Amino acid sequence: MAGRSDPRRSSYGRYDGGPDPLAPPVDLAEALDAVGEDVMAGYSPEQALREYLRRGGDQQRGLDEIAAEVARRRQQLLRNSRLDGTLTEIKELLDAAVLAERKQLARDLDDDARFAELQIENLPDSPAAAVNELADYDWRSPEARESFDKIKDLLGREALDQHFAGMKQALENATDEDRQAVAEMVADLNDLLAAHARGEDTTAQFDQFMARHGQYFPENPQSVEELIDTLAARSAAAQRFRKSLSPEQRAELDSLAQQAFGSPELADQLARLSQNLQGLRPAEDWNGAEEFEGDQGLGMGEGAQALQDLAELDRLSEQLSQSYPGARMDDIDLDALTRQLGEDAAVDARTLQQIADELRQTGMLSRSADGGLKLSPKAMRQLGRALLRDVAQKLSGRSGQRETRQAGAAGELSGATREWRFGDTEPWDVTRTVTNAVLRTVSEGGDAKRGVRLQLDDIEVSETEARTQSAVALLVDTSFSMAMDGRWVPMKRTALALHHLVSTRFRGDQLELIGFGRYAQKLSIEELTAMDAKYDKGTNLHHGLLLAERFFRRHPNAQPVLLVVTDGEPTAHLERDGQTFFDYPPHPLTIARTVTELDAVTRFGAQTTFFRLGEDPGLARFIQQMADRVDGRVVSPELDDLGAAVVGSYLGARGGGRSASFRDLFGERGFWAG
Repeated sequence: MAGRSDPRRSSYGRYDGGPDPLAPPVDLAEALDAVGEDVMAGYSPEQALREYLRRGGDQQRGLDEIAAEVARRRQQLLRNSRLDGTLTEIKELLDAAVLAERKQLARDLDDDARFAELQIENLPDSPAAAVNELADYDWRSPEARESFDKIKDLLGREALDQHFAGMKQALENATDEDRQAVAEMVADLNDLLAAHARGEDTTAQFDQFMARHGQYFPENPQSVEELIDTLAARSAAAQRFRKSLSPEQRAELDSLAQQAFGSPELADQLARLSQNLQGLRPAEDWNGAEEFEGDQGLGMGEGAQALQDLAELDRLSEQLSQSYPGARMDDIDLDALTRQLGEDAAVDARTLQQIADELRQTGMLSRSADGGLKLSPKAMRQLGRALLRDVAQKLSGRSGQRETRQAGAAGELSGATREWRFGDTEPWDVTRTVTNAVLRTVSEGGDAKRGVRLQLDDIEVSETEARTQSAVALLVDTSFSMAMDGRWVPMKRTALALHHLVSTRFRGDQLELIGFGRYAQKLSIEELTAMDAKYDKGTNLHHGLLLAERFFRRHPNAQPVLLVVTDGEPTAHLERDGQTFFDYPPHPLTIARTVTELDAVTRFGAQTTFFRLGEDPGLARFIQQMADRVDGRVVSPELDDLGAAVVGSYLGARGGGRSASFRDLFGERGFWAG
């Protein structure tokens, strides 16, 4: 039915009730990986989080990119606009009025027409002076009078639009009653602000004001303070617009202000409004100026809006920088960002806010004793899982070693049997043993019904599958050269991946992380991950091997595995008094002490692998000699392959020689499932 909507029909649009409730959850994995990488590079967790928020991710714009768009928007405003739009429009209207009047005067033959022609011909060059001179002129041409009245109307609408956004359009073709209503609104507003400035209770006065004049305020302020905030920002922009004009332009507009709506009282009320607002909000920028250099002329109201936009863009730029004390992601004004750059920019900023919040709320980042942020154990596990996944991808095409199948009383029955060998202690398979004795007796012509005698060759034992328990000492070089040559983070990534593998898949194994620089020290994975590089001369492998020896002594029943990651020859050793001796090139005594301690460690039967980083020939010779001495191995991986090399060596050292597939190594569902 015409004129009535169909209740069965529905319309759809963009959801505008806040964050989209159906939007996918933010992906914290990429953010956590980036934060963890920077922490391992020496950043604090706070710095690392700020860096990620600045940079963003592969599919996520960061604050820097949004801030760059803000800067481009600001430059565009200044580059494309100029502030003489009102003066240009007034000059066009004035020229049209004068031309129409000249035509009319040329047709009129009386003496008054000749006198009027002289007045028109001798108008000042300044549009403002000409308009003021023609204020009381008795126009003969209706067309000329209409054009001149448009100047007064334009000036009034522009003056109001500077202080109340949208007035220029709202008052187009307005009646005298409309203009009078606006003038009364401005007068009532000044009275309200003056009373508020005196400290009076203006609640009732504000309610009355909004009830009478609320249609002029689409922002719908709920209190005097909100009303002042809205008006002060616009009024300050109008003041900055005035100061951005050239002195000549400023003088022209000041002179023209008295002609607004043909009522000097309006100009006085607006000047009073500016004074009231400046007194109530002195912190606003009332004295700034901008240099516009474009071709698009802006009117007074449009200029004020442009200055207001510029101020909002400046605030957004500061909020996005997050460089001021106490900066928080929640400081970013998403509504302002939407106004200036559109919904996409606001969505990106909101996503970054959610990432920062959820990293804390989900327990990935926790507060340390000193009040700062730190990576939580949960975050460490997730980082280890991600790093181990990278290692697995590198190992996925290789064979690995994990388990030993050997005779032994301990272990699970494999279902297979084999011939007994001297020293075996696993249980006999009685059925197979007796069957072997019967078959042998019959084959030799005996009568099994009369009984059989067992011989050693008859005996079969039940094969068991025994898993080795390993004690793994990972010694990592923490001297300054590791950081200087870009090996610091790959070393930490390797340790974290190995730690996660041992703690989740081989929980019976023991892992000791030992860092050796000028001194050696046992490190937790959290300590190693957060350790910052220090300029400290010395590569004290001797001290690191001492700590490894003590570790192996504490686990006498486990298979010892020694993994050493280094990029330099030993240049320091530990003296008997606990002090370090340092010399470069390496002193023979340091070499001797290091070799002696390596011999002591390998007497435990440690399977040893050296991971040599760098191409130094002296280091290569020394490491190879060390490995040959203890029947160890040398691996010289690329930095990207260091994690795979160390994890693969660990798996091989604890495996006992049986090759295993990738599935054997990490389980049916993959190692991260655990």
